[in-house]
Amino acid sequence: MAVPKKKTSKGKRNQRHATWKAKAATAAERALSIGKSVLSGRAQGFVYPMADSEEAES
Repeated sequence: MAVPKKKTSKGKRNQRHATWKAKAATAAERALSIGKSVLSGRAQGFVYPMADSEEAES
């Protein structure tokens, strides 16, 4: 069975954790931004077929 040769320092562990948390915060901010632009109708690089869903309901 594979065993690590040396213990990972607290600083290295905390650095990895901070990077992981920062990626999540960035992804959440980007998702919120895309959602706001879609709802406001100013989305340019995002395809959102609103007209098709309205026709399917009626």
